[in-house]
Amino acid sequence: MKKKDTFLPSEAYSFWGPLLIIALVLIDQGTKLLALRYLKNQQDLVLIPGVLELNYLENRGMAFGLFQGKRLLLIFLCTVFFAVFLYFYIKVPKTKYYLPLILISLFMFAGAFGNFIDRLLRGFVVDFIYISLIDFPVFNVADIYVVCSGILLVLFTLLKYKDDHDFDFLKIKHTR
Repeated sequence: MKKKDTFLPSEAYSFWGPLLIIALVLIDQGTKLLALRYLKNQQDLVLIPGVLELNYLENRGMAFGLFQGKRLLLIFLCTVFFAVFLYFYIKVPKTKYYLPLILISLFMFAGAFGNFIDRLLRGFVVDFIYISLIDFPVFNVADIYVVCSGILLVLFTLLKYKDDHDFDFLKIKHTR
């Protein structure tokens, strides 16, 4: 049996996967509640002068201010992403070979879901982390999940899952 074919116990994806998502979303939502309580209508909190600040911001768009005020469009796009994620999560082989891809997708889903909750319940996403050193746009914990998992997805696709057949599991099988 190839390393690629070593299957993970079913709990690794049916129980621990959703549990990881819940934990990540709770961390994200918890930090946003703290930002709402302690940063809203307050002066920026400088943690490391010239480098890192906590700065409350209500983002009514998406990354880098895209789609400002297009709440329904953003909710629709998230719903489509969730459907694609679910399809992927069901189809991906539950083997050790694909474990990094599974974990990356769980982090990406948790980030998207954390911001989805904000859009749905508040009408905006709470952002509060500001890297003043490089004047980077204000972001939140869910954004960290999405960006880091997106970067890892690209790296793993280029470096590990580069075989022509690594993504065959996504192909729709036609029956005749």
